[in-house]
Amino acid sequence: MQARDLRGQLSAFLSANDRDLIEFRRDLHAHPELGFVEHRTTERIATRLEQAGLTPVPLPRGTGLICDIGSGDGPTVALRADIDALPLLDEKDVPYRSTVPGVCHACGHDVHTAIILGTGMFLAEQAAAGLLPGRVRLIFQPAEEVVPGGALKVLEAGGISGVDRIFGLHCDPRVDVGRVGLRVGPITGACDKVSVRLGGPGGHTARPHLTADLVFALAKIVTELPAALSRRVDPRHSLSLVWGRVQAGSVANAIPDDGLAEGTIRTLDEQAWHEAPDLFKSLLDSVAVAYGVKAEMNYVRGVPPTINEETSVQMLSDAAGEVLGPNSVVPTPQSLGGEDFGWYLESVPGAYARLGVRTPGDPGRFDIHQGTFDVDERCIGAGVGVMSATALTALWEGRRTSADPAAAEPITA
Repeated sequence: MQARDLRGQLSAFLSANDRDLIEFRRDLHAHPELGFVEHRTTERIATRLEQAGLTPVPLPRGTGLICDIGSGDGPTVALRADIDALPLLDEKDVPYRSTVPGVCHACGHDVHTAIILGTGMFLAEQAAAGLLPGRVRLIFQPAEEVVPGGALKVLEAGGISGVDRIFGLHCDPRVDVGRVGLRVGPITGACDKVSVRLGGPGGHTARPHLTADLVFALAKIVTELPAALSRRVDPRHSLSLVWGRVQAGSVANAIPDDGLAEGTIRTLDEQAWHEAPDLFKSLLDSVAVAYGVKAEMNYVRGVPPTINEETSVQMLSDAAGEVLGPNSVVPTPQSLGGEDFGWYLESVPGAYARLGVRTPGDPGRFDIHQGTFDVDERCIGAGVGVMSATALTALWEGRRTSADPAAAEPITA
């Protein structure tokens, strides 16, 4: 397909549907739902897909769905949107402000959902016209904000069975609307939660030599383990331990018999992520033994790093340039924030993009996970264009490079 044909078809589609997709996003924003309770959201998505002549299949848990477009004759490309909201108060004074107390789409998942819905509607038209060289699988995933992430439920349901590549995007309030941030390699970090509980005999602060000074030992763990971890792994892996909660004792003159520290461990390297629990445990035990206290560790796996594959990044870059213009792709920094899209990339190649949502000239004072977060809604049309072009680029390239493409197994009710 010639670039001008795709741009023209996308332009015509968005002229007819852009306002409707914005209203769909606003409806989701006004009715946010937390992870694994996105029932209304799932129903709204399913209804719109059915109106486009598609057959969505709900995930086994009842929230989130998968929907195939096109035939299995050729490669299969998956596009993922996350659909859940955050437990935050919506602080914006807008007509579509959240109607659910203490719940808000403060991370842009409503935008992601509207974009993948619009992309599915456009690609359904392409399929009906015989212009889709393979299958596109839409994944509307629940519970991205729930550790270890709803992506695992999609994987358990066979959601990427037969998929050759997968793509996703995320709102970025630091990037102007009409631009896309890309990078090869790690784009988000692994994120695990760790808690340490210390136990000792307790005692009087006048006689610390007759007991185990638990507070002192806890302080050593809190201060020494982050530095020790950073010296035991390659500094390029950016392994980080940051404590968020420390608690011990209740009075000034008594050494307590227990204490607690909780924090997160983050890294950009997959091997470092796999090795982190054992490394942390060995360092913890060495400090605890030195100060005569007992240490219990609870290490909770979160999500792996999201590592963009080079060919997939190039497909996204080519697609963005095709529909948004030659200066639309900008570099994006790595983030140690967690994103469960990394679970998909452990199984199939793909890439994750940062979608610009900032109005040009705006100082960019909003950030994600804030009750004031909002977007320039022109980003929806831009996102539909990029994801549609990316899917078509990946399908055509997959067909060109595969002499005998394996047909994906369709998702059926």
